[in-house]
Amino acid sequence: MSIIEEFYMAQDEQSRTAIDQSVEAIVKVKEKGGKIAVVTGSGPNIHEGVTTFIAELINKGLIDGVTTSSAVIGHEMAGALDKVWAVDATDLGLDEKFMPRGNVFEITKMSREEIEKLKEEMIIDEDLIKKGLQLPGREILKAAGNMAYPMGLRGENLALEILELCKLSGLPFEYIAGLGADPMTIIGAGGRKNVPVIVSVPQLIGSGNVGLAIADSISVYQRCRKVADIMENADIIIESAVALTQEIHDGPFETYTGHGIWSHFRGGHTYSLKGKLLIRIDLDENLRKATTLQKEIQEAIDKGLPKTKAAQIPFRMEMSAFARHEGSIPIIGDIGRVWPVIFVRVAKRLGVKLDFISYTQDIPEGKAMREWIVKNVKPLDKRKMIAELEKRL
Repeated sequence: MSIIEEFYMAQDEQSRTAIDQSVEAIVKVKEKGGKIAVVTGSGPNIHEGVTTFIAELINKGLIDGVTTSSAVIGHEMAGALDKVWAVDATDLGLDEKFMPRGNVFEITKMSREEIEKLKEEMIIDEDLIKKGLQLPGREILKAAGNMAYPMGLRGENLALEILELCKLSGLPFEYIAGLGADPMTIIGAGGRKNVPVIVSVPQLIGSGNVGLAIADSISVYQRCRKVADIMENADIIIESAVALTQEIHDGPFETYTGHGIWSHFRGGHTYSLKGKLLIRIDLDENLRKATTLQKEIQEAIDKGLPKTKAAQIPFRMEMSAFARHEGSIPIIGDIGRVWPVIFVRVAKRLGVKLDFISYTQDIPEGKAMREWIVKNVKPLDKRKMIAELEKRL
């Protein structure tokens, strides 16, 4: 039995049925030239290789739009995953008051060539790096960039430079950063294939200056419009390990849940999620329960009553519209297992050859995948980014 089949058989019967339905729906949409959008967060999506897999699916024409978090953008600017050496900050003479919990300081493990290239952009304290690498510590394979020196500081500095380019060009941060990012990142694949990638409003503030710069790069009105455009153009929307997706289901321009009604009255452009298929990969069993209570939840809304009273379950806000949409498919399972099961099958049905597949990190193939990402997915190339931007202006 293949790993993909093992992943499939490990799901409960309801999730296997949901996976089968999802594969059939995606295949039918792509065969007709339709579009698939993905709504994703950071955390497990980065660590399980799902963001790298989504980049592969963009490159192969299977994903047509993505909303994500500022944290994902920050990590992808540094290459998705990397290895760091974590030491006691006090041993480096650093003030514990300004250090993360545990008084840990991380140093990015870099080659001499990578350090020399980075020195073209910024001053690097090589004595700090040398001393840190000689101290007792532990090696960690983790989401790249934000907390380790010098790549974390590089991202902070680079974010402000990209923000200036955004203000001069009127383009969003994610687009400009993507022009220099590795093609096996979501932003890099999006820039290469002209596929829209945008950070959703609830996920703006993360990854330090990167999140702030993303938030300031274009207005909230523009950002909501770009999110709405991705949703409007999609036939299927797949949500992956993400919270706070209410703006996706019932944002200010969406009419089926009612929130876009006044935009319509004011003559603004609106769209409807009616007839679109929502698929959500989640570990919360309450999502499945909420979906089965679709009628009761809608009746409560029609009567002006709290939805939690009707559902009688802990109720995250993003469950609301998802559960109310006819035919929404909840898949209760680990994204590290569900994503490869769905899209390996989709690719096979469509005759698409995948050169990268993500695996859950608790198996040897998943560990090898993470090592591959560290070695092969490179940090954003600033010179390339500027050169590509000049071509497109």
